[in-house]
Amino acid sequence: TTPPSTGDDLVFFVNGKKITEKNAEPEITLLTYLRRSLGLTGTKLGCAEGGCGACTVMVSKYHPHQNRIIHHAVNACLAPLCSLHHCAVTTVDGIGSVASKLHPVQERIAKAHGSQCGFCTPGIVMSMYALLRNNPRPSMHDIQEAFQGNLCRCTGYRPILEGYRTFTKFQDGGCCGGKGQTNGCCMTNGHIQEHVNKLYDQSEFMPLDPTQEIIFPPELMVRIKLPQRELRFVGERVLWIQPYSLKELLELKATYPNAKLVVGNTEVGIEMKFKNLLYPVILAPAYIPELNIIQHTQDGIQVGASVTLTVLGDMLRAAVKKLPAHQTEVFEAVLEQLRWFAGQQIRNVAAVGGNIMTASPISDLNPVFMAAGCKLTVMSKGKRVLEMDEKFFPGYRKTILKSEEILLSIEIPYTRKGQYFSAFKQSPRKEDDIAIVTCGMNVLFKEKSNIVQSIRISYGGMAPVTVLATATCNRLLNRQWNEELLEQACTSLAEEMSLSPSAPGGMVTYRRTLTISLFYKFFLTVQHKLGVTVEDVRPEYATATELFQLDSPSSVQLYQAVPPGHNNDDVVGHPIMHLSALKHATGEAIYCDDIPCYENELHLALVTSIKAQALIKSIDTSDAMAVPGVVAFISAKDIPGSNLTGPVVYDETVFADDKVTCVGHIVGAIVADTQAHAQRAAKDVKISYEELQPVIVTIQDAIANKSFYQPVRSIERGDVAQGFKDSDHILHGKMHIGGQEQFYLETNCTLAVPRGEDGEMELFVSTQSASKTQALVAKALGVPANRVVCRVKRMGGGFGGKESRSTILSTVVAVAAHTVKRPVRCMLDRDEDMLVTGGRHPFFGHYKVGYMNNGRVMALDVTFYSNAGNSLDLSLSVSRALFHMDNSYNIPNIHGTGYMCKTNLPSNSAFRGFGGPQGMMIAESWMSDVALSCGLPAEEVRRMNMYKEGDFTPFNQRLDQFTIDRCWEECMQLSDFNKRKEAVEQYNRQHRWTKRGLSIIPTKFGISFTAVFLNQAGALVHVYSDGSVLLTHGGTEMGQGLHTKMVQVASKTLGIPCSKIHITETSTNTVPNTSPTAASASSDLNGMAIYNACQTLLQRLQPYKDKNPKGCWEDWVKAAYFDRVNLSANGFYKTPDLGYDFDTNSGRPFNYFSYGVAVSEVEIDCLTGSHKNLHTSIVMDVGKSLNPALDIGQVEGGFMQGLGLFTLEELRYSPDGYLYTRGPGMYKIPSFGDIPIELKVSLLRDTPNEKAIFSSKAVGEPPLFLAASVFYAIKDAIIAARAESGLTGPFRLDSPATPERIRNACEDKFTKLCPPADPGTFTPWAVQV
Repeated sequence: TTPPSTGDDLVFFVNGKKITEKNAEPEITLLTYLRRSLGLTGTKLGCAEGGCGACTVMVSKYHPHQNRIIHHAVNACLAPLCSLHHCAVTTVDGIGSVASKLHPVQERIAKAHGSQCGFCTPGIVMSMYALLRNNPRPSMHDIQEAFQGNLCRCTGYRPILEGYRTFTKFQDGGCCGGKGQTNGCCMTNGHIQEHVNKLYDQSEFMPLDPTQEIIFPPELMVRIKLPQRELRFVGERVLWIQPYSLKELLELKATYPNAKLVVGNTEVGIEMKFKNLLYPVILAPAYIPELNIIQHTQDGIQVGASVTLTVLGDMLRAAVKKLPAHQTEVFEAVLEQLRWFAGQQIRNVAAVGGNIMTASPISDLNPVFMAAGCKLTVMSKGKRVLEMDEKFFPGYRKTILKSEEILLSIEIPYTRKGQYFSAFKQSPRKEDDIAIVTCGMNVLFKEKSNIVQSIRISYGGMAPVTVLATATCNRLLNRQWNEELLEQACTSLAEEMSLSPSAPGGMVTYRRTLTISLFYKFFLTVQHKLGVTVEDVRPEYATATELFQLDSPSSVQLYQAVPPGHNNDDVVGHPIMHLSALKHATGEAIYCDDIPCYENELHLALVTSIKAQALIKSIDTSDAMAVPGVVAFISAKDIPGSNLTGPVVYDETVFADDKVTCVGHIVGAIVADTQAHAQRAAKDVKISYEELQPVIVTIQDAIANKSFYQPVRSIERGDVAQGFKDSDHILHGKMHIGGQEQFYLETNCTLAVPRGEDGEMELFVSTQSASKTQALVAKALGVPANRVVCRVKRMGGGFGGKESRSTILSTVVAVAAHTVKRPVRCMLDRDEDMLVTGGRHPFFGHYKVGYMNNGRVMALDVTFYSNAGNSLDLSLSVSRALFHMDNSYNIPNIHGTGYMCKTNLPSNSAFRGFGGPQGMMIAESWMSDVALSCGLPAEEVRRMNMYKEGDFTPFNQRLDQFTIDRCWEECMQLSDFNKRKEAVEQYNRQHRWTKRGLSIIPTKFGISFTAVFLNQAGALVHVYSDGSVLLTHGGTEMGQGLHTKMVQVASKTLGIPCSKIHITETSTNTVPNTSPTAASASSDLNGMAIYNACQTLLQRLQPYKDKNPKGCWEDWVKAAYFDRVNLSANGFYKTPDLGYDFDTNSGRPFNYFSYGVAVSEVEIDCLTGSHKNLHTSIVMDVGKSLNPALDIGQVEGGFMQGLGLFTLEELRYSPDGYLYTRGPGMYKIPSFGDIPIELKVSLLRDTPNEKAIFSSKAVGEPPLFLAASVFYAIKDAIIAARAESGLTGPFRLDSPATPERIRNACEDKFTKLCPPADPGTFTPWAVQV
């Protein structure tokens, strides 16, 4: 039967306002509808896959079954508009605004400095808001759980948790402000009172009043209680049917056997978007009573297939509380898996039935259900009950249900006495992550004995389906639970759970080891629970049975407060809030894609290459042009100017012309009326290729093929050959450091508006380089730069990723706008952004180091290879690695060489630290090798080799105002290093399967652009006749607080309050020829330029001050205006005495250095490779801080990005150069749960820096490397684990130290059972680039 041409009306409420949508489109998400149809741009798009939480909103609905209103945080990017019939949606725009009244949730995150770029803030605000609507006095644990599905890339999370801790029952763990928590008060713990200055005043916070919230619309209550009928929504390609009875559903499923059942859309939404699948009919069974049942039967609890994971969790928790412990072993295991299942927003909507029917091989719950032998009720005309066993999943993502059948319910069984059940999940990151291996393990003993009566072990992640280890289980029947059984089980599992060395997902050795290690954990757990019948677990093994607990974090921030002065308007040195913070928290801050659409605006989608190295034979666009709404296909032939482009040398093209050199190379673009149409058409463009060889992907490929960019740089000092001769010992080593995606929460975005005369064009871009964007767009359009204006209001994060790579999108959008003569907009989806833009350079280093018996390093020869990708981009500047190859150590004879590898990957680019962290990481690698070889404590060897005041670096720059030794001493004290070290050693003596490690790492970071000409800046200051000041400068705001600091500088210089000064945006028509906002130097450069302009204005105003000394600022300005004085001034600054020459190894590359030291302590699980960050202390020298709140924010944020770089984030490429990790699902940046449980940050006191504005220092990049202290603490813990197996001496540990690398390095009897396949005998799934 053909559905009616028009569908039903969709009725729902948004922020208390009724919406009746006559043509609801099933393919549209709530997010698109909010942003495009309703113009509510507070809710942001961060990933479109439910992985980052930027789009979080609250959905409220009345539940007739439970007779109550429930409030849930959900991901608007996945929620289909059609699923919201009779719901009430609350967005960040609806709970408060700067213009009217803030909500306490918005106020507290802003005032606690919990927003930097502000792009993730609306989502975090809404997660917290939804939590408070359900629970006005939450515990810290509730808050941490609510944020599992939210990511932030700027702040390092600590200030967010701290600001929101003020809502908890006890405000547990925060600073008591000296109100006398005697035991844990930071003031009584030997810290001098004056140090403790809060970065904000908690007493100013508005109280939370739950009675003032938006009510649930009474009209919906009335409507929901009426009898419901089936709803139909008809879209362009999809029919959405929402039945209200089981009978209707079964009839529909018989009529449309291929229809998909959708409750939360957390799987189907992903498939339709990323796997290009189309489901023409969707059935929404969320409201069918039979599918929502929860009832206790005599064997267990029966749960309807539409029940969400959140409801399932609540119900199981209640059962565990009520029933005796021996009955609830399976319930406990399901709850343990649910703790780490996606994030709260997904659990709130995802149905248990969807989880089973998706049949994912790495499902978190299916192995538990399979090991428990859960009973599934399925139904078509009749009912049948199936047991979930090895036959249930016949193949990849398939179940044995017939096409007309639906899953009605699942019965989760009770356990009985003598039965034990455990579930485990191992993933790269603890929170919201896809599993590597999951398992459920179930054993039943004969009555009152330790003899196995039955056992079921189920694994996910070990085959294309969830499997049972049947052979192993059969071997264990009727055996005693002892060491002998363990040994046999391990050998048997190693054999039965084999994996092909090229299995999808990679990590083969690790996965095979995990199957055994996790069984061992189960073995110990059961041994412990059996108690009387067997001897208990040895005390040093006990920690292997403990479940992972997330402690509530605590922190201290120390800075030097400005002594109270006479001038209240001077706010330099005060921790004032980011000027946009309140707007971030209310969603009123406007980002590039929040600009309202122009009337005739079009949307653009990129068409990219799927081959790494190939000739383009032909492009067929006929199918694409047939998609509704498509206006044009744009390619190289449409470029009016030059197709050549590139930030330094023109070695790239705007569009690939005849050849592609990486997967993701931009070949063309589709322009259409909506983003959805453009993206659909872009997928329909058919390109035929002729593949070329060789495809060079990895650094090793490049070395083998001698594929390098010129020049090869080197720095040498002293006599290296002689240095090696004089050394007692020489060692060699290698290290690989993986790349890193910037993962700014706001992807690249450009809006181009052609002005229609003289080739003029206005661009709104999310970029760190307005001038470079202007220049390259002008080049592509073939017009002079004075016809192109580039405007940047703010970015949702940049981190270097928008310094040069943003132009690959801007040029394309500008050419398209020029071609169709209409405004064109494009905000990349996360997967496109990760694919086309490149990231931090992967590095490979090998070194030879000569040292004395006491650990003094005499000579070093190091070679760096960086993977630059398919164009030069900024890779030359990444030679910063050579300037940092010594880190903070004085090596008398040193030689370093740097090669840039030319490969078939998207061009790598700038990322916070810019080669510096990679160079220093390799330095710390040889330092730790030397300490291990000498058998000396690493901290002593590091201290002995450190620079002193007045020493010279390898590039012959003298170290003045050298503070690293002060940072070191203070950090040792702050972290209580020696006491901590004794405790770690004692812990390691008492525990076999968990080990702790401790490390202290210094950093020295050179401040300046290594390209001399970039060290300049301009500013323009207008004073209007009413006394208000408009400030513009060459720097852009991406969350680092640059505009806030610049207003502080202008305020101090002019002697007027900040409230009189405003910065509206950065644009190329106010300050020309600006340098990119990068290299940590923006405050230094732009601050001096603003100072210079303000001084000019002060000189012009001086005569009027002299005439009227009692007058105020406004009087002097008016007087000057009436006297016809120019009240506008431009300022300029260039850093003096810079200019290094590689050929002569002379000249100063850096204006000064920023210093810091960090101590970190970690605990690793030797069986799974997971680690916990227990403690970090950081002491940072930032001169005299312009704004301690912003600077501490930069230190913590940089540290957390480094933590990601060195322990979590892994970009995975196939051997053909295809990127697998294209979003937060596969690519893991640190989450709330990854911050050190105890974090202390101190800004070094009394260290003015005369080389920069108001004695401050740069702070953006230097702290990132301090996260290496976590990496080397992990290495320290691994050393302790290896010692248990009799392994000593240096070993190679590549970065990042993922669970896989940690586990494989902790060699033991289990790893021996899973030897890796010989390289060269197979094609791996992923390669180390």
